[in-house]
Amino acid sequence: MPHLLIAGKLHPSGEAMLHRLQAQGLGVDYVEEVSEPSYAPLIHKADALVIRTQPLTAATVAQAEKLRVVSRHGVGYDSVDLAALNARGIALTIVGDVNSVSVAEHAMMQLLAGAKRALRADRAVRDLAGWGWRNRMEAQEISGKNLLILGYGRIGRHLARMAAGFHMQVRAHDPYLEQAGWPDGPVHPVPLDEGLAWADCISVHIPKGDRPILGAAEIARMKHGAILANTARGGVVDETALARALASGQIAAAGVDVFETEPPAASPLLAQDNAILSPHIAGLTADCGERMAIAAIQNALACLDGSIDPDLIVNRKILHV
Repeated sequence: MPHLLIAGKLHPSGEAMLHRLQAQGLGVDYVEEVSEPSYAPLIHKADALVIRTQPLTAATVAQAEKLRVVSRHGVGYDSVDLAALNARGIALTIVGDVNSVSVAEHAMMQLLAGAKRALRADRAVRDLAGWGWRNRMEAQEISGKNLLILGYGRIGRHLARMAAGFHMQVRAHDPYLEQAGWPDGPVHPVPLDEGLAWADCISVHIPKGDRPILGAAEIARMKHGAILANTARGGVVDETALARALASGQIAAAGVDVFETEPPAASPLLAQDNAILSPHIAGLTADCGERMAIAAIQNALACLDGSIDPDLIVNRKILHV
């Protein structure tokens, strides 16, 4: 029987699935801590690794004598050394469309909380001396405003449908889809600079690249007082530039769920009371956590027995699957 290594806490339904698999004879190591040093000493036994957001470096891959598949508990994989997996012929799988609604809802929440200045409003009530804050009328409406979605995959499309309920005008920037084929619907593509100047609200849903898609120069092109939501990846938005823009009012408010370093102990965003911060939880609702845990385990086992959907294998072209 194969041996499965679980690196990171799973939803109880995922844990129950592990118990059933163990009863059937599957070898399982379950490490709840989310760190590479916590699971690395066990990697040599594993045929399959289910991993949360912690790193998987080339040094750890080199110790994985039996490893055939790494199954991500999610859809992003920037913390995994894909080149090291490719060199060994190890598959990397993702869970597919199990968290897109949760992430889109979180982005919608960020936009609303930013527009309504939810943090400042909350503090005005808790600190009775601040009750008069209400008379500054900082809160805004998003209804009828312009929304630019950066990255128009499944999450971006869900967000567009939600925004339509607020009668927002929606455009999207996604160079990949412009080449591969833009999806049908009312949302049209727009060049980045044009979209930044047009948008009242911006939501980021693109993979991490070599540089931030929104750095100081791009932020300067935005409308003064724009609202930003980032549920993509840390480093997609320049945190220092964003903090400066929040302090100056160039960006009126921002919702940030992802950080360059997690936890973000030294992030300049921590000092900004117009930044709504959350600990990388956009896809971690109870509902989504259950779906991801089960799908991640199923993907690992399906890859071992050859029944995996090839579309869920990130490096399928390298592996000729």
